Amino acid sequence: MSDSSLLQRTALRFTHWAERWFPDAFVFAILALLIVVLAAFANGAPVLAISKAFGDGFWSLIPFTMQMVMVAISGYVVAVSPPVTRLINTIAAQPGSGRSAIALIASVSMLSSLLNWALSLIFSGLLVRALARREALQMDYRAAAAAGYLGLGATWAMGLSSSAAQLQANASSLPAPLLAITGVIPFSQTIFLWQSLLLTAVLLLVSMLVAWWSAPTGSSATTAQQLGIDISEPAVVQTAPSRPGEWLEHSPLLIVFVVLLGAGWLLQEFQQKDPLLALSGLNTYNFLFLMTGMALHGRPQRFVAAVTRAVPIMGGVLIQYPLFAGLAAVLTSAAGSDGISLSSRVATAFVTIASTETYPLLMGAYSAILGWFIPSGGGKWLIEAPYVMQAAIELKVHLGWAVQIYNAAEALPNLINPFWMLPLLGVVGLKARDIVGFTALQLFVHLPLVLGLLWLLAGTLTYVPPLLP
Repeated sequence: MSDSSLLQRTALRFTHWAERWFPDAFVFAILALLIVVLAAFANGAPVLAISKAFGDGFWSLIPFTMQMVMVAISGYVVAVSPPVTRLINTIAAQPGSGRSAIALIASVSMLSSLLNWALSLIFSGLLVRALARREALQMDYRAAAAAGYLGLGATWAMGLSSSAAQLQANASSLPAPLLAITGVIPFSQTIFLWQSLLLTAVLLLVSMLVAWWSAPTGSSATTAQQLGIDISEPAVVQTAPSRPGEWLEHSPLLIVFVVLLGAGWLLQEFQQKDPLLALSGLNTYNFLFLMTGMALHGRPQRFVAAVTRAVPIMGGVLIQYPLFAGLAAVLTSAAGSDGISLSSRVATAFVTIASTETYPLLMGAYSAILGWFIPSGGGKWLIEAPYVMQAAIELKVHLGWAVQIYNAAEALPNLINPFWMLPLLGVVGLKARDIVGFTALQLFVHLPLVLGLLWLLAGTLTYVPPLLP
C-alpha cells in the first residue's frame, strides 16, 4: 500500500472521528474554559477570584473582536468585488484535479499568510469556494477548506505579521519591563535569519505535500454539492434608481469622495511609519481594505450589498472571542494563595528545568500548550516573554531565535483550536469538526518536525547580548 493511500486513510479516519466526536466551536471554547478553571482552582485560586477574573476579562477582547469582524468583512468585500472575483476565478481555473486544487489552495494560503494572516483566511476561503464550483474536479471540500487554513496553522507567525517579531522590533510597542530585559530585536535577527527562512521553506513544502497526499480522491472525496453547501458565486446586482432620492446610491461620486479622503490618511500613515509596520496594524489593514473595497465596487449600493452578505459569517467570532478573553484572564489573573497565577507557575516550571540544549524544545512545547488556551500571538507573547527571554539570556540562547521558537510553536495549536478557524469557516460554510481531521494530521507531522528543527538550528547560532536602551 502506498504512502499516499495511507495518509488518505489516516486523514479520513481522523475526519470521521472528528465529525462524530469533535464538539462545535462554541462548546470547544467552553470546555477549554472549564479545564482552565479547574486548573486554577487546583492552583489554589479561590472560586470568587476565578469568577472575578473571568468577568473582568470577558470584554477585554472587544476591540480585537471588532477588528477581527472587520478583517472578515473587509476581506470578503474586496474578494467579491468584480476585479478580484475575476482573479480568483482565473487562479481556480488552473488545477486539473481535486488533489492539485488542494495543493494550490495550501500554497496560496501559506504564502499569503507570510504577508498578512487575515488576507490568507479570507482569500483562501473564497478560492476554496471557486474551485468547488468546478464539479468535474471532484475536490474534497473538507480537505480543501483545511488546506485553506494552513496559513494560520503553519506559517503566519514566521512572516511579516508576526506579532512577537513586530513587538520586539519596535521599542515604542514594547512594555517597559520587557524592553529592559530584551532591548530591541530587529527583523534581521528574527524572521529574516537564514535559519528562519529555512524553517519556513520546510514547513511550506511539507504542509503542501501532506495536503496533497492526504486529500481523498475518487469516491472517497466529499464535494461541496454532496455536503449541501451553497457555493454559488454572489451575483452583482445591477439595479437602476427608481426615484430621484436613490440617484446617489448608484453614482460613484460619494465613493470617490470617501476613497480620496481615506487615501490622504493612508499616504500620511505610510510616510510617517515603516510601510510593513504600518500595514501590520489591524486598524490600518482594515481601513486599507475597506477603502479598496469601496473603490472596487464603485457604487454605494454595491458596496453595502457586499457588506450585508459578509455580516452573517461572523456570528461565531462575536460570541466566542469573549469566552476566550475570560479564559485568558483566569489563566493569568486568578492567583493562588501564594499570589502566583497559573500561567506564571507553568512558565516558571519550564524555565527552571531548561538548559541551553533543551531550551528550544521546552520553550516550543510550552508556547504550543499555552497557545491552545490563549490563541493570541501578541497577547500571549507579552504574558510569557519576560520569563522565557530572561531564561534565554541566562542560558545564553540567541534572543532572536528565542522569538522564532515562539513563532514556530505558536502556530501548532491553531491546527486543532477552532479560534482562528471561525472567519474561514464562515466563508466556506463548514464547522470545525469538518476540517479538524485533516488539520490534526498536519499537527502530527508538524509537531516533531518543528520541535526538531528548532533544536537543530539553535546550534548554528551564537548568543548576542541584548541591545538595551
